[in-house]
Amino acid sequence: MKIEGVDAFSLLGINDHHLQLIEDRFSADIIVRGENITLRGEPSEVQQIERIFKELTFLLTKNGTLTSNDVDTVLDLVAVDSPSQSQLRAQFPKDEMDSIVLFTKNAIIKAKTPGQREYIRRVQLNDIVFAIGPAGTGKTYLAVAMAVASLKNREVNKIVLARPAVEAGENLGFLPGDMKEKVDPYLRPLYDALDDMLPSEKLKTYMERRIIEIVPLAYMRGRTLNNSFLILDEAQNATAMQMKMFLTRLGNSSKAIITGDVTQIDLPTKTTSGLVQIQEVLQSIEGIDYVYFDRNDVVRHRLVKDIIDAYAKFGEKQDNGKK
Repeated sequence: MKIEGVDAFSLLGINDHHLQLIEDRFSADIIVRGENITLRGEPSEVQQIERIFKELTFLLTKNGTLTSNDVDTVLDLVAVDSPSQSQLRAQFPKDEMDSIVLFTKNAIIKAKTPGQREYIRRVQLNDIVFAIGPAGTGKTYLAVAMAVASLKNREVNKIVLARPAVEAGENLGFLPGDMKEKVDPYLRPLYDALDDMLPSEKLKTYMERRIIEIVPLAYMRGRTLNNSFLILDEAQNATAMQMKMFLTRLGNSSKAIITGDVTQIDLPTKTTSGLVQIQEVLQSIEGIDYVYFDRNDVVRHRLVKDIIDAYAKFGEKQDNGKK
């Protein structure tokens, strides 16, 4: 579509503020090049965005100016006539509806096991949830999906995903590249999850505007995060002090999920894992809960369950040999 009959600067707003308000409501990509607007996404969303631009163009032509309130009003009016997530959920049976976390362009992200359903329920009921269990149980993926859903539903204004780059340790300075290039490999699983849930242009916009941040755990120090959804992944590799530091970043109207596998600790032998210690420190505190996954919650390749079982049996054999 093309911007016709009005000034593009007035339509899009100062520093594209009006455009950003529209982008925040939709998953579709909105690409502006001069007077040309390219829309990429679900046909229903593309139609809504086209209608929004037509309404805004009409208002701008009529009044000579366009305010943020005008944009919000048009967005709300168009939303009334469009299928919301709640309307989409209504198309599913009740038992399946409660398992759905997020609708994306290519899939429906939902709980696949009883353990995952309980995970979603406890996150809804608590501000801090610890998800502990083996690889492949969907701990991180569902956490990211719940964060994206909260952002889309305007329950939070920001998502912060953190991970300890413990493997790099003191050798980080010897790795090639700048700091971002050094730590990105440790954050890649979080990028991969977001890539599944948000269009590339939308994700890029959110990252540039710091609506979504993916950072090494050490970068969390000194911050207070209000109206945010925080996720700490691979928390078994956070020290006790790092765990305390992360948990005390939580501000007003914020929520946090901490995920990890206590059987895969990469910290030095004499260093206590913050995820192990926290289960003793934070007991019976209202608003904090724990979810424990096992092999029955594994949703990766069928062999992953067998691998987990094999390692468990091997560990038992070694322990028995030491007695």
